[in-house]
Amino acid sequence: MTPDPIERWHRAIEARDAHALDDLLAEDAIFFSPVVHTPQRGRRLTAMYLAAAMQVLAEPGFRYVREIVGPRDAVLEFEVDLDGIHVNGVDLIRWNDEGRIAEFKVMIRPLKAIHAVKERMAAVLGAQPE
Repeated sequence: MTPDPIERWHRAIEARDAHALDDLLAEDAIFFSPVVHTPQRGRRLTAMYLAAAMQVLAEPGFRYVREIVGPRDAVLEFEVDLDGIHVNGVDLIRWNDEGRIAEFKVMIRPLKAIHAVKERMAAVLGAQPE
């Protein structure tokens, strides 16, 4: 059985529903980006990065291909093609006692994919109002 935070994450991704992040993320959530050196702390910043990622990776071929789930954390492997570049990555997700995501770490390979995602993320984040 998939834990509730992961089920809710999947529903948010499938619906491309960035508003669902408000209820899904802990107030003190931390986001670790594959391209930003410092962790992004707090619900607002974590939601901003995850919402941008939803836009960037919102290609029809985005899919999770493997899940490893424990009592309080999960590793979700994903794949998507962006402009002919195959992106393979993992989301490392940890949640708290209330079932809210407390930590979200993204790792991406290969290097060409990191550059493609970085460019698209910068464009989306640069266009968002403060």
